[in-house]
Amino acid sequence: MIKKTNLKLLTCIFLCTIFSILNVSGQSEVLTIKERNYTATLKYNQTFYPGDPIAVRLTLVAKRKNKKFAGTSESMVYYTALDKTEKKIRKAKMYFVPAKAHTDDLFVLLPSSSYLEAGDYLLNVDFSAFCNEPKSFCVKIKCLPKEFISETIPLGPRNTEIKTDASPKRNDQIKRLNKILETTNSDSIYAFEAYSAPTPSTRRTSFFADRRTFTYSTGGSTTNLHYGIDYGIKTGNEVRACARGKVVMAEDRISTGWSICIEHLPGLYSLYYHMSELKVKVGDLVEEQQLVGLSGATGLATGPHLHWEIRLYMEAVNPDYFVTDFTLP
Repeated sequence: MIKKTNLKLLTCIFLCTIFSILNVSGQSEVLTIKERNYTATLKYNQTFYPGDPIAVRLTLVAKRKNKKFAGTSESMVYYTALDKTEKKIRKAKMYFVPAKAHTDDLFVLLPSSSYLEAGDYLLNVDFSAFCNEPKSFCVKIKCLPKEFISETIPLGPRNTEIKTDASPKRNDQIKRLNKILETTNSDSIYAFEAYSAPTPSTRRTSFFADRRTFTYSTGGSTTNLHYGIDYGIKTGNEVRACARGKVVMAEDRISTGWSICIEHLPGLYSLYYHMSELKVKVGDLVEEQQLVGLSGATGLATGPHLHWEIRLYMEAVNPDYFVTDFTLP
């Protein structure tokens, strides 16, 4: 007798084989399920790099044009290792995005760790539509290999003190930011299109997911992951919002200096660190390329620069991914 979990795995692998024949390899793929009273079309990233989000878009069209969608809470997306379907690596509920008339479009971005191993994974999209029985897509996706930079950064006395600060004030700042980043507002659809870089500068002094070792002036060291991109710009350069959104943090922090956090989509936030001056406050609704502050070297910084970071459901993801149209139109 085949166990239920093994049967699901065999079914997924079989479907992956069929879909591989029907769809030639590419960055994004399209699949369709036709039911008696509706059609479901799935678009997704078939290949991705560690640290890149996996975009998933589900389009539902009812045969009766006045029929309303039902079952939002049943629309769940997750991915697993190919041989371990029970262990969900990341999962998230889909949310509604702007769509054509008589069409329901649901979308979600799943984060991937920059430490994710290259190889094949299973992407599962479980949904129920128009009060019908639950349905699922189960497809194979591939994480491509990528090498990240490793660097050693010596810290002087000032930065050593900041890096090793264990004060209640710093811990409170970390907790408050984490509380923001772990918040998912399903109706926060501010920017559903390609984003833009926060500065016209192309000079980068550090890159996303650099593996860093900090050496202290007092001796010893720690190893950290660089969560964003550093632009080597002088103090006083304009810093602009990468996309439309709501300012949810604007304050001076011990480690990141004058900092801003902007909410763009459910669970998706952009961050701007080490600035010399802020031009916005919490609660402001900003437009893409609106001035939000001036660059600087506040907080833990070895020189003037802008640190730009994107967080998705708490996970730091590659900011460059968002400067192309990630919405799978």
